[in-house]
Amino acid sequence: MRVGCILGTCQHQEWANCNHFSMTMMENIDALDELVDESDPDVDFPNSFHAFQTAEGIRREHPDKDWFQLVGLIHDVGKIMALYGEPQHRVWDL
Repeated sequence: MRVGCILGTCQHQEWANCNHFSMTMMENIDALDELVDESDPDVDFPNSFHAFQTAEGIRREHPDKDWFQLVGLIHDVGKIMALYGEPQHRVWDL
């Protein structure tokens, strides 16, 4: 599955056509390693590590909720929009 529009939740007209990029979810998570997150500028590990760390923490606490583990893994994928020119303060809630 390729993702061109973050889970179909385009909140801004500029993103409504979902034509800025096309990538797999893993490509998206890996690409976030290029982003310096303005909400955590002092963190010295990659954003992909944070995604896997979150999913693993949820797996330990809720092993029966695979959907919740997936949400933990992808919770920051909307931040990819910042690599395509969207100001970071506009992508936190996507």
